[in-house]
Amino acid sequence: MRFIKLWLLAGVIGGCAQHPQQNSPVAPSVAESPLNITEQQATDATPQQHNDVWDRILASYRLNIDQDQKRITSQLNWYKSHQAYLDRVADRSRRYLYFIAEQIEARNMPGELALLPIVESAFDPFAYSHGRAAGVWQFIPSTGRDFDLHQDWWHDGRRDIRASTEAALSYLDALQRQFDGDWLLGLAAYNSGAGTVRKAIRKNRRLGKPTDFWSLQLPRETRAYVPKLIALARLLRDAEKYNIQFKPVANQPYFAVVNTGGQIDLSQVAQLADTELEEIYKLNPVYNRWATRPQGPHEILVPYEKKDTFNKNLAQLPESARLKWQRYVVRSGDSLISIAKRFHTTPDALRQSNQLRGNMIRKGQALLIPSAMQAEGSYAYSAPQRLERLKQQRKPSNSNHSLRYRVQSGDSFWSIARAHDVSVRQLTRWNGLAPGDPLKPGQTLTIWTKKQTPAQREVIRTVHYKVRSGDSLARIASKFNVRLADVKRWNRQLASNKYLQPGQRLTLYVDVTR
Repeated sequence: MRFIKLWLLAGVIGGCAQHPQQNSPVAPSVAESPLNITEQQATDATPQQHNDVWDRILASYRLNIDQDQKRITSQLNWYKSHQAYLDRVADRSRRYLYFIAEQIEARNMPGELALLPIVESAFDPFAYSHGRAAGVWQFIPSTGRDFDLHQDWWHDGRRDIRASTEAALSYLDALQRQFDGDWLLGLAAYNSGAGTVRKAIRKNRRLGKPTDFWSLQLPRETRAYVPKLIALARLLRDAEKYNIQFKPVANQPYFAVVNTGGQIDLSQVAQLADTELEEIYKLNPVYNRWATRPQGPHEILVPYEKKDTFNKNLAQLPESARLKWQRYVVRSGDSLISIAKRFHTTPDALRQSNQLRGNMIRKGQALLIPSAMQAEGSYAYSAPQRLERLKQQRKPSNSNHSLRYRVQSGDSFWSIARAHDVSVRQLTRWNGLAPGDPLKPGQTLTIWTKKQTPAQREVIRTVHYKVRSGDSLARIASKFNVRLADVKRWNRQLASNKYLQPGQRLTLYVDVTR
């Protein structure tokens, strides 16, 4: 039943990178395309007999990676001249590569697919793209939900190493079946969407051209995407020839799955497993906060050799000690939402912790609030801490001054960027966001500028001003302590109107502390 569901999904959902799919109800036949699979046989060694996972991957190669294509050569030249990059990738991959290779073998899929996370994310489990794709397999939110990769305040299933790998392989397998076993077309569809690939095939058919991957007019990113994978596969196979190295990754399980029995603080997991908290986060990048998800599943990954240690220590830990609890007495005007916001949790978590069926609470009622055992800064790989580091890393080199802008109802990235003479791309990059991310009233954005003015040290808010009888632009600018030139810049529609009209609405960006 699950296979049927995935087969249907493959025909209606978009690629996992930045590009949404252009849908088409029926996949055309591509029988004239080569299947891109060689007759190469695996070595006599069983997967478990290899010392290095890279060798294990090599033994399960099935694609034709020896095609003479300029696009492959271009990517190969880049990779072979960046040994440091390959070293970083290998260091990150060591936690996940054994599991990925094992899953690929179990499905009898081409071993080259184990290298795809290098193309997608450089094996960075916290990677987040300009197109809102997340995790080592770079699922966009909608595709992730279609594959049951749940996303909420507590966790993001797109970063779950096990679940996202299974989803990615199911998706890839369904895509290549759509294209009659042509893995290169399946890979292209994974990046840009099956609809995009089918549209390119139909166009070539009309023009009497071949419909293999190399002949299609696909998006620029997709045209480079498949050559990157083939270049990496060739580089791994012929590493000695190209005078590069892939740092060894032990051919043995890196992590074990343990049952926590309920929500638990990640710092407590680290202590029980005698492991650094950073390592727990990197094995479990699925978690956004300081604890596992209240609703479960109540499983977590620990280093393989620490499994028995964790289970032994957990058995001796009282259930009440898995989280830190605060007692809070409800006050007049409180709501589950306001209490959750105050204590950095969610209404769902409060309902579950206090066995509440709805949102009704009463003054004087005592609630148990789950809270972090350590200071916020201790959870260095939680979503808020990662975001702060990312914002610091993306600080522009030519600017030392910033302002904080508080999002108002009706704001958009475009309106905020326009008001501050920056681009949407700059604004989202500085704040570790993607242009498609939702903005929420009260959210604070950092805007970098070259020159400092008094307002740039304060909080800026949007004011929608309704023009009154007798108003002038100069009078309005003086009233809100802003420059006349800025008022004109923020309201460019004024250029076509000679006079202000009562009832006309202006948008102003005001430092509310002045």
